[in-house]
Amino acid sequence: MRLRNILIVVKDIEKSKKFYHDLFGLDIILDNDGNVILTEGLVLQDEKVWKEVVPENNSCELYFEERNIETFTEKLEKLYPETKYVTRLMTYSWGQKVIRFYDLDGNLIEVRTPMRG
Repeated sequence: MRLRNILIVVKDIEKSKKFYHDLFGLDIILDNDGNVILTEGLVLQDEKVWKEVVPENNSCELYFEERNIETFTEKLEKLYPETKYVTRLMTYSWGQKVIRFYDLDGNLIEVRTPMRG
């Protein structure tokens, strides 16, 4: 058995496709009636479709690694200045850098530099 996809619920699927393409370079593999499969295994599902199946939401976080995190942060601030942050770009005592923010629908995203070693 293997994990194939991670699905998140979004209010505006068109804006979300652009958001994940602009910031993470994810491209559309399949766009089918309220479900969009992106590269790297992320699936966007229209909130209307989700509510037909599941009445509640569960907490989760999307985790990405990026070596050039300063450039990523600049791109985020430039393209999406209205972004709500949990943690602005910071460096842990062990040297790893991290930024946490919400996507357009309040899904939590964490971007870190890879661990050395």
